[in-house]
Amino acid sequence: MAIAKAERLMNLALCLLGTRRPLSKRELRDSIEAYVEAFGPGNGAGGNDDSFNRMFERDKDDLRELGLVIETVESLDGEIGYLARRDSNRLPPITLDAEEAAALGLAAKVWQQARLAGAASGALQKLRAAGLPEDVDPYGAHGALEPRIPVHEAAFEPLMLACRDRRPVVFDYRKATAAHPEQRHVEPWALECWRGHWYLAGWDRDRGAERVFRLSRITGKVRSRGGRYTADVPDVVTVRETVASWAGEITDRSARIRLRSAAGYPLRAKATSVRELGDGWDELEIPYGHGLDAWLVEFGPDVVVLEPAELRADVVDRLRAVAKG
Repeated sequence: MAIAKAERLMNLALCLLGTRRPLSKRELRDSIEAYVEAFGPGNGAGGNDDSFNRMFERDKDDLRELGLVIETVESLDGEIGYLARRDSNRLPPITLDAEEAAALGLAAKVWQQARLAGAASGALQKLRAAGLPEDVDPYGAHGALEPRIPVHEAAFEPLMLACRDRRPVVFDYRKATAAHPEQRHVEPWALECWRGHWYLAGWDRDRGAERVFRLSRITGKVRSRGGRYTADVPDVVTVRETVASWAGEITDRSARIRLRSAAGYPLRAKATSVRELGDGWDELEIPYGHGLDAWLVEFGPDVVVLEPAELRADVVDRLRAVAKG
């Protein structure tokens, strides 16, 4: 049975960390059981040299990605050797006080209901092994309130990995105004939770612009695509601000609506003025921002938009999309 990749990488790392002089590819090939098992000894007589070289380069890149500092040294006779000096790969001691440990424990608890629960728990175990004070319980109770970030969308994990690895993705997305989903080609930047919902910010290749997508509206599987990003990733991705503006939280004008009496209390709470019209209707003036049309549709026949005209048209379009179903 072939030795697992993780064991092969560990053996390679141990060889590079344990040597006092640079080791050549041939020496590493002869020293690591997985290489001998797959390609035979490195005597140059076999025809597996190219395959071994490709695997070795991949393994070396994987170790460097994991944080191992591997040096390449050329000897006097021109032979290339590799080693990982211990002083270059030694982490400073971890010192955490009680408040810092408590903050880490609280952050780990946030993910207990999400797919990151295992990673969060494993990270705290590593900190404990690396010197976290024994008298500090990072999982202990630190208050009456305990945060939770639920993650129910199947798209969360593949998008989280795509953001981390900078990989373009493709998925089907259903807009609130559309009856059917459409395919979107996106370069994912960041994920963020806002008011109980997860959102993805990224570059929409088809539209050539930044877009924010609500994960609950992604249908089907998220598929990865090869190639590099075509747009620069901004230093700061303001997911919450963008979603807040789209949800009408950021407003710069007003709208007038008719609202049935004893209905639409959330609208009444935001109204800047209310006037009774009689016959069971009131007239309200409410802040108008992006996304107000989607909110008004939720109240169905209890709301009639008076002005502005573009808001009225947007509400009508949404109602027609719902009717088509």
